[in-house]
Amino acid sequence: MTYFSEREEGESPRENEKIGEGAWGGIQALVHALIEDGSFGASYPMACEDGAGPVASNELAVWKAMRAEIPILQVNPRYGLPEDTPQTMAILDMIEFCWRCIGEPIRKSYHEFFRHYHLDFDSKAGQDKFQSNVNRIFRRNGLAYELTEHGQIERLAPPILREELISTQFHTADEELNGMLEKARHKFLSPDTAIRSEALEALWDAWERLKTLGTGSDKKAQIKSLLDQTAGGPSSKFRESLELEAKELTNIGNNFQIRHSEKNQERLIKGEHVDYLFHRTFSLIQMIIRTNL
Repeated sequence: MTYFSEREEGESPRENEKIGEGAWGGIQALVHALIEDGSFGASYPMACEDGAGPVASNELAVWKAMRAEIPILQVNPRYGLPEDTPQTMAILDMIEFCWRCIGEPIRKSYHEFFRHYHLDFDSKAGQDKFQSNVNRIFRRNGLAYELTEHGQIERLAPPILREELISTQFHTADEELNGMLEKARHKFLSPDTAIRSEALEALWDAWERLKTLGTGSDKKAQIKSLLDQTAGGPSSKFRESLELEAKELTNIGNNFQIRHSEKNQERLIKGEHVDYLFHRTFSLIQMIIRTNL
């Protein structure tokens, strides 16, 4: 569902990477509701005392399992989720944990003596509903995350890159280059900034590989032939600009901790820096591939 404001004015930009108090409160309320309606009984059931099957979620078991699998979340088995907003990575891990464990509860026979229903569970229906609810919270709070149908959180790439990354398929004649580019794309969509830095490393490896795929007897001649073909000839201002860009990207790779970790190389400390360099390099690689390979 969408809200009136979205239908009238469009969605808010999905750029926030830190889950704040409001979004955390909504996620927290959703998890508690799923415990109350028995959805977690699909994995952590509270059994009928007569042995007739599950009748509810075993809340204590849920909290214990969550604490064991997500230690940084600081779940208290007696009181459940923390009131203070946890680290974003912990919340995202918790969402994946919940998706894996829930199912839509289906009421079967009614047990008159204990005044409860025996339950069966539709895992896919429960997971689909949970996915929809979580993604609505993400959307309404401008969060750059999406819970996929496979139960994994993916980061939404910056808007200028998003459609390109989703739609592009790498089908050059060089399978090793294709694999490097696919690895870079997959890692870049991770919500973990450390893994996104690995995406930049994979993309720079692809850039170095690409420079050897032109015609010529050495790397210098090979990249020259690629840039000539990309610019439509060896003599133009655009060709000069491509030469400068290719040299600058090579210098960036040598001066920052992207592919190597020497003491004299500077570390990229912000996710926005990683996004910028990824976009810049990916754009050049895509243009060269489309005009050459």
